[in-house]
Amino acid sequence: MDDLEQTCASLRAQIAATEAQLAGLKRDLQIAEQAAVAQKTQDPNPTNDRSPARKWPLLEDEYRRYGRQMIVPQLGIQGQLKLRSARVLIVGAGGLGCPAALYLAGAGVGTLGLVDGDTVESSNLHRQVLHRTKNVGKLKVDSAIEYLQELNPHSKYIAHREHLTPQAAPDIFNDYDLVLDCTDNPATRYLISDTAVLLGKPLVSASALRTEGQLMVLNNPPRPMGDKTGGPCYRCVFPKPPPANTVTSCADGGIIGPVVGTMGVLQALEAIKVITAEEAPAPSLHIFSAYSSPLFRTIKLRSRRPNCAVCSAEATVTLDTVRSGSTDYVFFCGTADPENLLSAEERITPLEYRAKHPEASVELDTREPTIIDVREKVQFDICSLENSINIPMSTILASARMPTGTAGSADGSTALPPWVPSDLASSEATDPVYVVCRLGNDSQIAVKKLKELGLDRDGQRVVADFRGGFRAWKEQVDPEWPEY
Repeated sequence: MDDLEQTCASLRAQIAATEAQLAGLKRDLQIAEQAAVAQKTQDPNPTNDRSPARKWPLLEDEYRRYGRQMIVPQLGIQGQLKLRSARVLIVGAGGLGCPAALYLAGAGVGTLGLVDGDTVESSNLHRQVLHRTKNVGKLKVDSAIEYLQELNPHSKYIAHREHLTPQAAPDIFNDYDLVLDCTDNPATRYLISDTAVLLGKPLVSASALRTEGQLMVLNNPPRPMGDKTGGPCYRCVFPKPPPANTVTSCADGGIIGPVVGTMGVLQALEAIKVITAEEAPAPSLHIFSAYSSPLFRTIKLRSRRPNCAVCSAEATVTLDTVRSGSTDYVFFCGTADPENLLSAEERITPLEYRAKHPEASVELDTREPTIIDVREKVQFDICSLENSINIPMSTILASARMPTGTAGSADGSTALPPWVPSDLASSEATDPVYVVCRLGNDSQIAVKKLKELGLDRDGQRVVADFRGGFRAWKEQVDPEWPEY
C-alpha cells in the first residue's frame, strides 16, 4: 500500500511539473504571437515598400468590422479613429474587467493594457467571461489576452502580470490615456484614483456585489490640482473609506454574474464616450439594482472638494508620497483581520474537534456538543453539519448588547436576545458550544458575543470556534464537503 501511495505521489508531482512547463511554453508562445500581431498591425504590408499610400484611414477589414458602430452619429469615422489611437488601462481582469475589455477590444481600441496578478479559478468562470475552463490555473491577464487576440487581432494588448502597487502604479499609468478601475477593494480604489488624478488620466470606476452595482466617471475632464473645473475624484465622493469590517468581497457576499457583467459593459460604454466625446458630461453616480424597479437611479455628484487631499489646492498626496509609501493606503482604509480576536484556547481545528468528540460525527443523531453555524441561511441551505443550529451572523450583530452574566441569572434567559436557543440559555447547561462559519472569521466575533452574554458560565463551559471554518473542515475532515 505504501509503495502504491508513493507511486501515486510521484506521478502527481510529475504531472504538476509537466503542467507548469506547458503553462510556461504557452505563455512564451502567446508573447511571441502578440508581438507578431502588433508588428503586422503597425505594418500590414512590410514587404512592399513601394506600395502607394493608403487612400482610406482604416484597413478594409476594419471598415467591415466596425461599420455598424461607425454609422452611429455619436461616433462616426472620427470617433473610430480616436478609438484606434486610444490607450486604455484596465486594472483587474475579473468580473468587471472581463466584459469591459471584451467590448473595448471589440470596439477597436488601439491599445489595451491589463493589470492583474491573480490566476484563474473555477469559481471565477460564472462571471469572468474572458476565461475558460482550460485556463484554470493560468494568469488572468494571459487568459484574457488569449481570448481578446482571437476576438480582434488589430488591437495591441499589454500584460502587466502583477498586483497594482503604489511603487509601480505611476509608471504603468503614464503610458495610457484612460484608466478603468475594475478592482474590488477600497485601498486599491484610492490608489488608482490618486494616481489617475496626479497623472491627468480620466477614470471609469465601477463596483458590484450580490445584486447591486455602482458606476462613476471620475477626474473628467482631468485638470491640474486646484482647478475647480476638473471632475471630482474618488476621494471627493468618498473622503473617508468605509469601516474595514463592513467591506464585503464577492467571495464572501456573493455575486450574480450578469450584475457584474452589466457594470463592466457600462464601464466600456463610458470609456468609449470619454474617448470620443467633445465635452465631459456632468459627473454622476449611477446605481444599479437588479431586483428593483426601475433598475437604475442616478445621483448628481458635486464638483471637486475644496479640501480634497489629492485634487484640491491643499493637496497633500503627490507622486512622491505615493511611490515612497508615505501615503499608506492599507493604513488609510484599515484592515479587517479577526485572526487575533480569540486566544488559542478559544479555538479548535476541525481535526481536533473530531478527535475530541468522535461520537459527534455528522452521521450520528446527537446534540452533544452544540454547533452553531453563523452563515446566512442561503449558505446554510447549500450544505450544513447534521444537528447544527443556524443563527445567521446578521441576526447576532443586530441584537442589542447585553450585560455580562445575564444568562446565569436566577430567572434563566429572560434577559437574552431571542435568537439564543432555550436549551443553550439554561443555567444548568454546560455542554460545549462550537461556532462555525465559512472561513473562520465571523465565528470568532460570534464567540466573543456569546461570552459577552455570559453563555460560557464564567469559564465553566467551553465556547470556541472552528479555526479555518468549513474550508478547514473540508481539508481536514470531509473532502467531499461542497466548496462554493
